[in-house]
Amino acid sequence: MVGRAKRTANFRLVIVKGRAYVEKYQRAFQTRDVFTLWGILQLLRRYPGQVPDLELMFDCVDWPVIKTRDYRRSNASDPPPLFRYCSDDDSLDIVFPDWSFWGWAEINIKPWESLLRDLKEGNKRIRWMDREPYAYWKGNPTVAVTRQELLKCNVSENQDWNARVYAQDWMRESQEGYKQSDLASQCNHRYKIYIEGSAWSVSEKYILACDSVSFLVKPHYYDFFTRSLKPVHHYWPIRDDDKCRSIKFAVDWGNGHKKKAQEIGKAASEFIQEELKMDYVYDYMFHLLNQYAKLLTFKPIRPRHAVELCSETMACPAEGLQKKFFKESMVKGPKYTSPCTMPPPFDPPSLHAFLKTKENTIKQVELWEKKFWENQNKQA
Repeated sequence: MVGRAKRTANFRLVIVKGRAYVEKYQRAFQTRDVFTLWGILQLLRRYPGQVPDLELMFDCVDWPVIKTRDYRRSNASDPPPLFRYCSDDDSLDIVFPDWSFWGWAEINIKPWESLLRDLKEGNKRIRWMDREPYAYWKGNPTVAVTRQELLKCNVSENQDWNARVYAQDWMRESQEGYKQSDLASQCNHRYKIYIEGSAWSVSEKYILACDSVSFLVKPHYYDFFTRSLKPVHHYWPIRDDDKCRSIKFAVDWGNGHKKKAQEIGKAASEFIQEELKMDYVYDYMFHLLNQYAKLLTFKPIRPRHAVELCSETMACPAEGLQKKFFKESMVKGPKYTSPCTMPPPFDPPSLHAFLKTKENTIKQVELWEKKFWENQNKQA
């Protein structure tokens, strides 16, 4: 089963007696694979001798590929276990923290631990009430049709949808030293929009970290933490089939219910600061790999063509921002406390109730929105 995941994997990782070996198959986009492997090495430094022997395949491409429908036939084989950064309700890919937690050198995004402190300080620069009373988004619109549609929601001579939307030119940013892409300086609006790219986007955690109300355009994909988020508590849901009108209503609602809007923004930023700190990111990785290793029915051994990885041999020859981010995110030594305790899994009734509550809350928002536009049409 593990071997069959090689078809799309970027690398095979084997851990034997606390040592990591990697066999690379395909070049990953930018340095996704490099920083993912770096993160796993830091986990081994943090909890030496506590990560069991295991073997896994990792795919660094955005969209999931292990489709549930392919394994429901009576004669179907077992699904290959494949790790990646996101999945969806129609797939079986195993979600793992993305590379940017240890830095994204190509666009100058710092490791999460230090960036989280910057974001917390950035929130203090402008009070929520003093922020621009509009919804803000800045990113690369070329990667998805849904983002190109979002550009139509920008202010124009004939219409103001309460959105301020900007296309990010990363080539120009790199030439100008990333002066306009400092994430800690982008909490200047009361509302911030999250919209997926070709699949899920790493931008979600940065958007949620602002005290601004996060507008989540109905997502199709999830990463390892986002399924815990509750609509109208951590974020405001935005329709994906009528974005502009949905955004305009949401901004009008927030500006008319300022206290509640501030509470939503605060709940999201507190969730990110407390529940998504690096301690828990590592503990998620620890528990995931331990549970995964229990399912293996063979003894992992070093592959013949694999090379051993260690933090020093990766960090020493690195250059520029990659070296800087390696040094920043390197675990200095073992953690002398145990990983957090794994909570018991949801029982089916409570999981169903949780999902039903989320669904009903989103339907309630859509009903409010419908009535809003019906009233607008009557007045017109």
